[in-house]
Amino acid sequence: MTDAEARERAAAMLDKAGIVLTPAEREQIEIADFGLGRLAEIGLQIVVYVNTDRVCAKELVLFPHQRCPEHLHPPVEGEPGKEETFRVRRGTVHLHVAGTDNIVLGPGEQYTIPPNTLHSFEAGDEGAIVSEFSTTSRDALDIFTDPRIVR
Repeated sequence: MTDAEARERAAAMLDKAGIVLTPAEREQIEIADFGLGRLAEIGLQIVVYVNTDRVCAKELVLFPHQRCPEHLHPPVEGEPGKEETFRVRRGTVHLHVAGTDNIVLGPGEQYTIPPNTLHSFEAGDEGAIVSEFSTTSRDALDIFTDPRIVR
């Protein structure tokens, strides 16, 4: 699947969920394959609404069984690292957070991941749309347990 095809598929999923994007937002949907070239299996489609030095809001679109690999958001410049709340809008998300049992979230359910905590997540059979509300996002500084991953 090309980035353009993934972008269109993600936009269609957002449309179906009633999440309206501007034309510019549709064009700027980020396709993250983490440098592995296996987007259908390991990857994520991202719409960033805002990312300031204090807050961040995004939509995360996952295709069926697509997975965001295990990573953490480390402390940066005296800050404790990104804290993020995931709220599922559509589909099912299997969230794996260090120190907890596996968490399954459905529409309307949410979970807050503390800073500097290993986590990964995967969509169920239908794919998923997750709204992420967090402190500042510095994706390039995320630490992944798989050393092959490039963000």
